[in-house]
Amino acid sequence: MIDLIKKLFHSDPPVNYSQLVKEGALIVDVRSKGEYAGGHIRGSVNIPVDQLSQQLNRLPKDKVIITCCASGMRSATARGMLQSKGYPKVHNGGGWHSLQSKLS
Repeated sequence: MIDLIKKLFHSDPPVNYSQLVKEGALIVDVRSKGEYAGGHIRGSVNIPVDQLSQQLNRLPKDKVIITCCASGMRSATARGMLQSKGYPKVHNGGGWHSLQSKLS
C-alpha cells in the first residue's frame, strides 16, 4: 500500500530540456503529420504515435530522446512504448509549445 501511495505522489526530478538538446538529445514529435505541418519544434523528428513501433529503426537507442505532442498524453504513451522496447533514456517533454519555451 505504501509503495502505491509513493508511486501516486512521486514526481520525477526536473529535467533541463535545453541542456539535453545541447548535448544531442533527439526530439520526437508524435503528433499526426498534419498537426506537425501546422507547427513544430525546429529539428524535431515527426513519427506519429500510431506508427512508432514500425519506425523504431529511425531512433538510436544510445541517444536521449524527448517525446512531445499537443498536450503530453500521446508523448507519455510514446515514452512508455520506447522504454518497453529498450530505450533507456526517454523523457516526456509534454506539449510541443511548452517544450519549445523550455528550449529557449
